[in-house]
This record gives sequence, C-alpha cells and structure tokens, in this order.
Amino acid sequence: MAQFVKSTIIQAPVERVFAFHERDDALTLLSPKFPPARLVSKTGGIVPGSRVVLQIGPTQWVALHKDFIKNRLFVDEQLSGPFRRWLHRHEFEALGDNQSRLTDRIEYELHGGPAVTACLGWAIHLQLTLMFNHRHQVTRRYCER
Repeated sequence: MAQFVKSTIIQAPVERVFAFHERDDALTLLSPKFPPARLVSKTGGIVPGSRVVLQIGPTQWVALHKDFIKNRLFVDEQLSGPFRRWLHRHEFEALGDNQSRLTDRIEYELHGGPAVTACLGWAIHLQLTLMFNHRHQVTRRYCER
C-alpha cells in the first residue's frame, strides 16, 4: 500500500474551507485541466452514502463517501476505477480564527498488487503532487478572498 500526503495552510477559517468543499461545483473547480475529468453523476454531496462518477479519459471512476465530520473531515473510497484500492481522507484543522490546515491523505494500490505499485509509485506520486498542488491553490484562491 502506498501513501500520499499534501498539506497546506490557508488564511481562512476552517468553516469557510470546509464549506468550499461542500459546494455543488467544488469537484469541477478542483479538477485540473489534465487529465481531463468529466463529472458524469453526483448524488448527496460529501456525506456518507454519496456517490461520484467521473470519466477520466477512457476510465470511469466511481467513488463512495464514507465518513463525515462537519468542519473536520470527509472520506471517499474508490468502488471502481484505475486503482485496486483508493482511500482519500480530506482533513481540516482550525489553527486560529482566520487560519486552517487542509490535508489530503491518500492510501492506494495499483491493479497488479504491491510489486506494480512499487514499480510505478513514482509516476503516481508525481501525478498526485501536480493534481493536489492545483487543488490546494484553487482552494486558497477561493477561501482567502
């Protein structure tokens, strides 16, 4: 199992940062231009039981939201898609009246098992770094206004 963590300090109250992620258009705003991702369907927001279906190139990705603590965290897990296993924790921490920390923690394994994950992990890590740099920049832009 491989792990990826990205954490950013945002000059905004944790309630604002969390609320941004609850927006109906948040996933669209947070998705980078490449690889192109199209939202196929979404039900229920980010609360447990909510589902998201994305089309990323030829691959369809289905995720289920599992855990939710208002202004603290939400978790999604891939049901089907490009990974053998994918668990994504979105964590929010208040650091003061007008400052918070956003942390994305991902545990993943590629199809083919640990050996494939170990061989291709560097490429996945690079893609995740680029994607989450973009996502955190967008979050800062919207929340620090």
